Amino acid sequence: MLKKIRVGLIGLGISGQVFHAPVMRSVGQLELVKVTARKAEQQLLLKERYPQAEIALSADEIFRDETIDLVVVATSNDMHYPFAKRALESGKHVVVEKPFTNTVAQADELIALAKEKHLILAPYHNLRFNSDYRTVEKVVKSGRLGRIVNLESRFDRFRNYLRPNAWREENLPGSGIFYDLGPHLIDQALQLFGKPNAVFADLSIQRDHARTIDNFDCLLYYDNLRVSLKGSMLAKEPTPRYRVFGMNGNFVKNGVDPQEALLRDGKFPDEDSNWGEEDPSIYGKLNIIENGRDVEEIVPSEKGAYPDFYQNVADVILGKAALIASPEQARDVIQIIELGYQSQLERRVIPVDGQLIAY
Repeated sequence: MLKKIRVGLIGLGISGQVFHAPVMRSVGQLELVKVTARKAEQQLLLKERYPQAEIALSADEIFRDETIDLVVVATSNDMHYPFAKRALESGKHVVVEKPFTNTVAQADELIALAKEKHLILAPYHNLRFNSDYRTVEKVVKSGRLGRIVNLESRFDRFRNYLRPNAWREENLPGSGIFYDLGPHLIDQALQLFGKPNAVFADLSIQRDHARTIDNFDCLLYYDNLRVSLKGSMLAKEPTPRYRVFGMNGNFVKNGVDPQEALLRDGKFPDEDSNWGEEDPSIYGKLNIIENGRDVEEIVPSEKGAYPDFYQNVADVILGKAALIASPEQARDVIQIIELGYQSQLERRVIPVDGQLIAY
């Protein structure tokens, strides 16, 4: 029997409880052995759902454990960089929740350290494994839309109040939804179209008494293509998740991948053979001209699969694959976020690399 990859999880808040621990359980090569859990309710949850895992009262207990192979950092955004750095220095492979870091300089430092130590460093860009994004990617790559001229992508929530004692609501490094939700949309755009030529961003605080960004509108400029990325905390009426415009017509995708809701309900992916399947009522619609005829077509959604991320990480550690989500790709996402903040401050279009051309 092959030795399992022993995992230490730092952070058992929403991220650790919902997006990491239950997803890792689906990957046979991974074994969750130690988790930081200081609160009584976290310790109770850990004993009930992951009885094999030992409770750690500090991250240091995980860094010092020589039997741990992989550390997962699922903390507040301001701690991603220091904890990932400590884990790498301790000789551990690392998965880091998004945002990968808060600055490009921090990202470059972690990438260099991981290479020096010959360790795996993987950003948790799990929304690449969403049913909705996978469907958009399939439609775009099919070529049926013709040359793509515009992509509109949104990630909205509705919470018109401030959560008490929530770090995401505080004016801290990496807080606000441009750092929280923006990385998903930016990463998807970069996967579809590569790095843009320039960035413009309008970042705002809209809710009463809010202290950090709760609305963003980010425009990525490409040659003959514009990508519009938006997020709001005040979107009560659902909006299309994606709208893709091509020379041959459009593709519109409503609804949301079901995985997050299932995970929040306490479901495990390995207990559901239909995991990640969307309800047909939210399948996307393709409306194009094809072979000289109008074609309207409902496109069945691809199956979502968050466990694919952790399966890939396990395969990379075992020398069987290359990383699907690389730290270099995550560094490019952070670059776009930094340029977005610069754009907001200077109220202008900011070039990504090199000289800005007219837009």
